[in-house]
Amino acid sequence: MSQAVARRAHVGCVQQSQLLLELPFIEASAAGRRWRVGPTEGCKMDLHEDLSADCLFCRRDDEQVNRISHENSTCFARLDNFPAVKGHTEIVPKRHVESFFDLTPQEVRDAYELILVVRDDLAARLRPDGYTIGVNEGRAAGRSIDHLHIHVIPRRFGDVEDPAGGIRQILPNCDPQTWAAATAEALGRPGPLLR
Repeated sequence: MSQAVARRAHVGCVQQSQLLLELPFIEASAAGRRWRVGPTEGCKMDLHEDLSADCLFCRRDDEQVNRISHENSTCFARLDNFPAVKGHTEIVPKRHVESFFDLTPQEVRDAYELILVVRDDLAARLRPDGYTIGVNEGRAAGRSIDHLHIHVIPRRFGDVEDPAGGIRQILPNCDPQTWAAATAEALGRPGPLLR
């Protein structure tokens, strides 16, 4: 485990019914044991609030559908069931919430904390060249499960033919050469492709 992860990983808490349980830090292993990370002082969230029985992500204790790698007071990281690549992970709030814009400030901080922990873990295990981090916000954007999940996908040079433009390639007007020409024209000089 990296020193950065060790610094961030410490005692976590889980609210069950009205009982607040303090859980000790559990060191993760290559075998996929869970660990709890992040600041937890004052953790008062009822994790059973707003859960949906038919939601895949609300069944986080069901190891048949959720392989959890990390968690903190309000979010957990799970391996994607249909990964785009090895290491594809999703950060999911424990509370059933559809939109990124409906997260509480604490959930936003905890989600970001897990993105960093997952990045450190993937860097140590897989050594990717980069990452794609994204949210399909709404059905029009491609969301297929109505419970927010943030994708963290490790990337490698050569994993796609031309990565220029990155996430913009999901839209039909993705033409990096057009962007380069427009950028050069706007700047009044030729220049490198801006991404």
